[in-house]
Amino acid sequence: MKLCNICHKISATNQDHLDCVQKRSIESEAEDFKNNIPENLNLSNNTQEIDVGVKAILEHISKNKDSDE
Repeated sequence: MKLCNICHKISATNQDHLDCVQKRSIESEAEDFKNNIPENLNLSNNTQEIDVGVKAILEHISKNKDSDE
């Protein structure tokens, strides 16, 4: 028996727990995805277009909010 390097609990298989390894992998993928969002959206190239998009979304939300009341 040894300790899991991730959760530091006893592991009967002498390896890290599979769920701990999977959780670490998912967290790493999520962090990579979050860090790559600006690159995927080309935020540095099209700031003018993003402003228009954001304005359109805000107008849409405000119209829906007014119609619900």
